[in-house]
Amino acid sequence: MIPSLSQAKRIVIKIGSALIVDQASAAPRQEWLRGVVEDIAELTHRGAEVIVVSSGAIALARRQLGLHGARLRLDEKQAAAAVGQIRLAQAWAEALADRELTAAQLLITLGDTEDRRHYLNARATLSTLLSLGCVPVINENDSVATAEIRYGDNDRLAARVAEMMQADALILLSDIDGLYTADPRKDPDAAHIPVVAALTPEIMAMGGEPPPGYSSGGMRTKLIAAQIATQAGCAMAIAIGNKPNPIAAIAKGAKCTWFLGAPEGRSARKSWIAGHLAPAGALVIDDGAGRALGKGSSLLPAGVRQVQGAFERGDPVDVLNLAGERIARGLVTYTSEEAAVIAGHRSEDFEALLGFRGRDELIHRDDLVLF
Repeated sequence: MIPSLSQAKRIVIKIGSALIVDQASAAPRQEWLRGVVEDIAELTHRGAEVIVVSSGAIALARRQLGLHGARLRLDEKQAAAAVGQIRLAQAWAEALADRELTAAQLLITLGDTEDRRHYLNARATLSTLLSLGCVPVINENDSVATAEIRYGDNDRLAARVAEMMQADALILLSDIDGLYTADPRKDPDAAHIPVVAALTPEIMAMGGEPPPGYSSGGMRTKLIAAQIATQAGCAMAIAIGNKPNPIAAIAKGAKCTWFLGAPEGRSARKSWIAGHLAPAGALVIDDGAGRALGKGSSLLPAGVRQVQGAFERGDPVDVLNLAGERIARGLVTYTSEEAAVIAGHRSEDFEALLGFRGRDELIHRDDLVLF
């Protein structure tokens, strides 16, 4: 069954440089951008949360800095990104403000989604921004990332964000209306594929070379993004972006390719936590906290009676009942020293005890596995 955007509660939209930047003027395509923001506003008004992954920083600054080469050195890309991020963020902030939406800029590197502590920080920040009604606009932090720690394309970054935030749908706006059996620019017999239920080797072989111009992606990177997103249970669409109100068009059934999320995808990460991470310590909790966990709640410090072991934020820890039996495992949001200080206390006491106000939960329910 083709996924429906009307049912999605959290949506990630990825927009490439060729869509957001006019190649003739090297300026943002304001009219097109306004149409996309109209679509985002419609989604938010019906209660959905929207995250944007936007390319375009380097493309916006190339002409301004006199960087006209077909391929830029890494240091030139970093310099262009530092200049272009300001213009890109301003374009999004102004367009969203016209619809009474607040933009928030986040710059993320590959390392931020690979390191557990950075991962938790990024996810907590995004969650808070969404709860405050903001529209996060994410780009790869090209100005500081080295060649070794770069994604190199925002398709895969968007998929990692969708995975991190447990999004229901990921939309990759592109210069093509989906996946074809062959490159339709070269093969007139290429057939459009409306739905991909599984990413088989035959499907992956349909990826081609990246197109020329500003874009660093191509169908191959989109298929890799589909692997990441669908394995996390998130549906993904590749759709044409170079037309007015492209998201609304998808919602109305415009031609695109949907990749179906794996039915077991939502539990894959928790299986990883449960079976593949050695615990660095343990938290002993009272019966009330245990019952709350059984009902799907996060673990709050108020229910913790003892902290065992030495661990850092983001480390896996076991959760034990008063009898010493393991009832859960999860990724902790405080160090063992901090956890010992706030154990048994409510969130309003944290600032006085620690000198700062951190997360309300010791282990978020999304990072918690019950045994």
